[in-house]
Amino acid sequence: MMELVARQLLDRFEVQARKTVRNFPFLMGQGVWLDSDRLGPDSELREVLKHGTLTMGFIGLAETLTSLYGRPHGESEDLQEKGLAIGRRMHLFTQEKGAATGMNFTLIATPAEGLSGRFVKMDRKRYGAIPGVTDREYYTNSFHVPVYHDISAFDKIRIEAPYHELTPGGHITYVELD
Repeated sequence: MMELVARQLLDRFEVQARKTVRNFPFLMGQGVWLDSDRLGPDSELREVLKHGTLTMGFIGLAETLTSLYGRPHGESEDLQEKGLAIGRRMHLFTQEKGAATGMNFTLIATPAEGLSGRFVKMDRKRYGAIPGVTDREYYTNSFHVPVYHDISAFDKIRIEAPYHELTPGGHITYVELD
């Protein structure tokens, strides 16, 4: 799936890279994009867009672990290590893809508020209501410990902290309080 997403990102980059300054006069005319001041009206955007980021994100690590092992990563050190192994593999993939293509691939911890509800509906339709996986109205954002999990703020932050270095494109940790 990561390879499919990488190909889609590269395809989208190629479509955008073939556009010209003339297609985006305001964006290119403000000098905001690195090297945009070196382009003429009919110049392709490739040399400007190559400085951007091709970003891959993920949701539902807690549900993935529940599906595979019966519980999310917030419940044991063993499952935490399995979750980190998944995160490391995704991060390594983006590094390898970046090295192979010369593009800036990165991994983000996706908040994806809209997708988390949309994807669980699609999966529930396909697989049914699976306890701890598709039985809620949303998937848990990225690597977060589920909000319904009974855990202290300190422990939640401790569990989620190691994922931050694996998602250099962006991440958050939040704690819900009464």
